Amino acid sequence: MDPQNNMENEAKMFLSHAKTLRLHTGNIVNRSRLKKKCPCSPSEELQDCIQAALSDWKSATKAPSNDFPDTLDCSIPQPTDAIPPEEREELRVSVKLFLCEAGESSIRDAVEMACQTLAVSQLDSVIIAPTWPLAEGENQSLAHLQPAWEELESLVRSQRIAAIGTSDLDKDLLEQLYTWAQVKPSSNQVNLASCCVMPPDLTAFAKEFDIQLLTHNDPKELMSAATFQEAVQEGTQDLSAAIWRLEWVLRYSIIVKSRGIIKAKGYLVSAGKGSQ
Repeated sequence: MDPQNNMENEAKMFLSHAKTLRLHTGNIVNRSRLKKKCPCSPSEELQDCIQAALSDWKSATKAPSNDFPDTLDCSIPQPTDAIPPEEREELRVSVKLFLCEAGESSIRDAVEMACQTLAVSQLDSVIIAPTWPLAEGENQSLAHLQPAWEELESLVRSQRIAAIGTSDLDKDLLEQLYTWAQVKPSSNQVNLASCCVMPPDLTAFAKEFDIQLLTHNDPKELMSAATFQEAVQEGTQDLSAAIWRLEWVLRYSIIVKSRGIIKAKGYLVSAGKGSQ
């Protein structure tokens, strides 16, 4: 049998048996194929990364000696992914977690996977971008954010995370969260695409309570279900691939503290098999 066809068939067997898909893009700062491209948006960057990681995984796939796993790890470990213990104090590990489906267990799964992948016991900061399944005219509410925040607080208490932050909260909702929370938000990201200038009331509140205001350019939906499915099909070269539901996306940056430069950046992705 043609070795290429054999690898493709084995990859399809893995995917058809798996119920959960876990993917790590590796350090995309070092990926020459991605350096040649300049994605104009975070969504395009993520799509390129997913396709490249799945393509690399497929080309290295070998059939298991026992049963096919329920959780499929589509990652090619790289020596540069893990942080050496002697360098840990010099580096800051910052994370943004995009929840594509509601579920507090996803937060712990994502944080544990990040710690394991990067070989660290604690993440320096985690900013959460929760799902907001709102009907038209319905406002964001503290009640929707609370379950996810409580899970983050638990991870702070267990010393898995040092500081936690939010994304796209206006002054009123940030104040409600700050008042209610046991572990206070250390930062709040603001999308300058929808807000060219920081709102004065938000700026004043953040200054009074020592909350760092950051900017970002992530879309409200980092990746649609259709785009993720397309990335899986392109990466595996399998147009008949099962429907996969994107559960969460974690983007990490490893920053050299003394120089403020990004040493590494990558994505971790989790998806569950949906119904056909």
